[in-house]
Amino acid sequence: MSSSVLYDIPGPQARRRTLISSLVAAVIVAVVIVLVVLRLAEQGQFSGEKWGPLVNPFDPSFAAVWNLLGQALVATLTAAGLTLVFSLVIGTIFAVTRVTASRSYRWLVVGVIELLRGVPVVIAIFFAARVLPEVGISLPILWYLVIGLTAYNSVIIAEIIRAGIASLPRGQSEAGYSLGLTRGQVLSTILLPQAFRVMLPALISQLVVIVKDTSLGFIISYEEFVRTANIIIQTLRNPIQTYIIVAIIFIAINYSLGKLAEYVERRLSRARTTAAAPTHAGAVDTGAAGGG
Repeated sequence: MSSSVLYDIPGPQARRRTLISSLVAAVIVAVVIVLVVLRLAEQGQFSGEKWGPLVNPFDPSFAAVWNLLGQALVATLTAAGLTLVFSLVIGTIFAVTRVTASRSYRWLVVGVIELLRGVPVVIAIFFAARVLPEVGISLPILWYLVIGLTAYNSVIIAEIIRAGIASLPRGQSEAGYSLGLTRGQVLSTILLPQAFRVMLPALISQLVVIVKDTSLGFIISYEEFVRTANIIIQTLRNPIQTYIIVAIIFIAINYSLGKLAEYVERRLSRARTTAAAPTHAGAVDTGAAGGG
């Protein structure tokens, strides 16, 4: 009865076949990696000339390269941070408006959300950088990138928050109404705080998407991390080495954000379990006292 109808525990033969398949796949991958490494070595891709500016502090270009990369990383994180703040604010407004909107204009809110969800991020950025100056709104390049990213991510966050509100038991809002709270008060003091807490891991994961999407700033010549790396490559002629370093830094940032999301989720789960335990214990004690 404990086994799932969609998945059977594999038997000895199935486990043996799985083990053999995994070993064969691992050998193939190892062979491919060895061949790639040998090919790169033949082309001199592991030479100090190509890696020195990136990993050797005594290389004449090391300081200049990492100065540029550091400035570009700050620019990338600045754009990501501003986008997250504006997306949270606007996304919360969208979510609350969609939840509280009457049927007469709910279609308009839903239409805006679905429109922005359907527009590719690169088009939103390009639209902000090309159309806004035409109507007299001249801004630094950073803000065109932030506006384009916010246009997309705000509606994604709006749907995350709306899902958090929808996941809460109906008794939460009914209890608020029974105390005489208005709809706005129920949302602001009861539903939204819980929705943010429940969906916090998903919100942190969305930050990973925002950080990666900042690389699309190259289309409007924003000096973000990847564009700066391309400029360095044009000078040093070491694309493989530079892209490996850039990838490692992006992986480290996004991996840290992912681990942060997991940590927050575990803490919230423990907090809910701890909060539920005294209530359960009190119910048991009350029942025992009544029985006595």
